[in-house]
Amino acid sequence: MNPANIRNFSIIAHIDHGKSTLADRMLEITGTIEKRKMQEQVLDSMELERERGITIKMQPVRMTWTPKPYTLNPKPYILNLIDTPGHIDFSYEVSRALKAVEGSILLVDATQGVQAQTLTTLNMARDAGLTIIPVVSKIDSPLASTDEVVSEVCQLLGCAVEDVMKVSGRTGEGVEALLEEVIRKVPPPHTAVSNMDVSSSSSTPRNATNVFRSLIFDFQYSNHTGVIVYIRVMSGEVKRHDRLIFKIAEREFEALEVGIFKPDNTPAEKLSEGEIGYIVTGIKEPGVASVGDTVASNRDSQPPLPGYQSPRPVVWASIYPESQDDLSLLRQALGRLRLSDSSFTYEEEASGTLGKGYRCGFLGMLHMEIVTERLRREFDLELVVTQPSITYTVTMKDGKEVTIYSPALFPDDHDIKAVSEPIVTMKIITPPEYLGTLMKSLYDHEAEVLATENFGDNRTMLTSHMPLRELMRNFFDEVKSVSSGYASISYDITENRVADVIRMDILVADEPVVAFARVVSRRRAQEDATEMVDKLYKVMPRELFTYKIQAKAFGRIIASESISGKKKDAAGTLSGGDITRKMKLREKQKEGRKRLKEHGSVNIPQDVFVKMMRAGE
Repeated sequence: MNPANIRNFSIIAHIDHGKSTLADRMLEITGTIEKRKMQEQVLDSMELERERGITIKMQPVRMTWTPKPYTLNPKPYILNLIDTPGHIDFSYEVSRALKAVEGSILLVDATQGVQAQTLTTLNMARDAGLTIIPVVSKIDSPLASTDEVVSEVCQLLGCAVEDVMKVSGRTGEGVEALLEEVIRKVPPPHTAVSNMDVSSSSSTPRNATNVFRSLIFDFQYSNHTGVIVYIRVMSGEVKRHDRLIFKIAEREFEALEVGIFKPDNTPAEKLSEGEIGYIVTGIKEPGVASVGDTVASNRDSQPPLPGYQSPRPVVWASIYPESQDDLSLLRQALGRLRLSDSSFTYEEEASGTLGKGYRCGFLGMLHMEIVTERLRREFDLELVVTQPSITYTVTMKDGKEVTIYSPALFPDDHDIKAVSEPIVTMKIITPPEYLGTLMKSLYDHEAEVLATENFGDNRTMLTSHMPLRELMRNFFDEVKSVSSGYASISYDITENRVADVIRMDILVADEPVVAFARVVSRRRAQEDATEMVDKLYKVMPRELFTYKIQAKAFGRIIASESISGKKKDAAGTLSGGDITRKMKLREKQKEGRKRLKEHGSVNIPQDVFVKMMRAGE
């Protein structure tokens, strides 16, 4: 295929703005999938994606389409689409997709207008140097305010009204015209080499020898064929049985199969410059393939292509198997899962109460929830997940500086000289009638409002700084609640600042429980302690003896509740006989309860950890 007839593009948008539905209609119109085989969210192949109605993994697909003769030259075009997630936790997925294309459809819902995440994805596309095609979706909805939203998009992009396409993914209205617009405006892939700085120097000419070079933007794993890398071909071509090399990993292999996405993996004779496809490597060892590596001919002598910045985890949590017998299964599951999601990290750790497990880093709370749920579903694991936390930089009184990922490892207050924590720059777009309640929520979460400006005809955009710790403290749900679902949030971690925080331990029967340790604001320590103890009191089971649930901070107990022991009379089943016999049994039972209270331990069921984790979200 002539590169001039190839268009590589993505769809970017806020969550629930109709990306997957629009992709469905494109696949239908281009005949990529027969109508009788169509289903909703056809590119969302994961069970969790269908259940929640969101895109979690980006998905490439290749469409072949011939425009109508009276609009464009009647020749077939290859349209490589990458459907991207919309939630802010999966921005790393979006950034990788944007590196493999030349253009993006910026999709805005006619019933919701421009949202906060729209701004984030738009900036990412602009930074990547992509051609932006503005599109307003759901124009068939009775709730659509199409003209107003078109005006918002024009204000955002500085474009003319006629430049904004109007479509309905549900009915297909305007989708064919949009495909023609993609062909007109998105440049063919021959311009991508200079845009992506393929060589180590911008003045270096294109690969004159036309040796095969490609960039890995994703990969998956198969039990039968090993790692399958998703690539964008930057120069040359690749065929089955070619000898290739991972440039960074310095590992040679033979291409067992090359192919395209239709959307299922479909073998092809070859992949040429500008195309998007996959290579079956046959490699089954973990850690060889990595996102951002260069796959090239083993004859290639040039340095690797510029790849991607490594994702930086912002939320940390420890994951333990409910039974230590499942530790090796958890290790294998994490390794396998990382082959399909390279944006989380993990390393082994040990806890005195929970045994061995893994400290995992995630890109956000939803990302953590998705990964843990996939571990449970796909690998049938029963897990204990600790309270999520962030990274703190602690300066000790002896001058030593340490990075703390786990609340259980946070030093005692008397040993600390200073603590710094990540701060986010956050944008909230909301109707103005909710400003008052939002301002109160921002104050409660230690936010500093930087600016307030009108956005569109009837909305306001707030820009503020907030500790990442407070953003995780149920802030997303709180904003949705106080704004009746109309407000949207996007954020970027921008700096570190001094934090006034302290470690809070939770003790059950006088034993600290590592999974419940938290780092909290000093000013909220008493409130958080009471809330945590009350929640745990409601879900903990009763034992044969009375025990306490306590919160400890500042070197003392600051909240406490007692769970009374089960009432069972050992002499209750006796009938007749001397009363002293019953009295002796009751004294014996009393002594037994006393020993249990002194030496007994409380077994915390796995569902208690799950309930407490969800309570803290």
